[in-house]
Amino acid sequence: MNKFNVSLVLPCYNESEIFENSVERIIKTLKRSGYTWEIIFVEDQSSDDTVELIKKALKKYSHDSLSAYFHHRNLGRGKTVVDGFRRAQGKYVGFIDIDLETGEWYLSKFVDVLEDGADAALAWRIYDFQLWSLPRWFASKGYVWLRKQLLGLPFQDTEGGYKFFRRRKIMPLLKKIKNKGWFFDTEIMAQCFKAKLKVGEIPVAFVKNKNKTSTVRLIPDTFNYLWNLIKFSWEFKH
Repeated sequence: MNKFNVSLVLPCYNESEIFENSVERIIKTLKRSGYTWEIIFVEDQSSDDTVELIKKALKKYSHDSLSAYFHHRNLGRGKTVVDGFRRAQGKYVGFIDIDLETGEWYLSKFVDVLEDGADAALAWRIYDFQLWSLPRWFASKGYVWLRKQLLGLPFQDTEGGYKFFRRRKIMPLLKKIKNKGWFFDTEIMAQCFKAKLKVGEIPVAFVKNKNKTSTVRLIPDTFNYLWNLIKFSWEFKH
């Protein structure tokens, strides 16, 4: 039985620069949504004061459905999301990047897509043209092309940190996920495709949050992604 309509997992790693503002915005949006909801913070052994800020939020919003799980060592983005999903009690479960480079105002739209019959709702990021975004844009487009060639996935954007699922459909697939890092995003959507889940793609604006120091390292992370993609493509087809 589902306790909530929506379970929102917020992966947290060194989020002190944007944490309090983002949480306030997210909670305001959820309260206006008309859905019952919970927020699950999963903290991945930050080196700043994110842990203290999460504990502060639990006290501040004690009348709301907030909970937290703290990793004792850094385990990676994928493991963080999976741990949150396993604690969820909602009919729908999803995660978003807490920096809100894709805005919190899309939350209801993603849930509505699931309400309309989709098994998964996936962000398709549209970049505001800026010179700073060109390297990331080219890397993203190149990855999309290669991913389609190797895996045959029809999706426009598997990497956006904004995904929602029917909990009963996604939970069995989590057992098949091997990557604990950033490649989790590709792997989970590959498993959705293989399981023939109905996926709704939602165009969203991606706007750089200038208040957040990015943890993305473009060159090493790109090579790591490519290596994981090549390795996974062989396993996926066999």
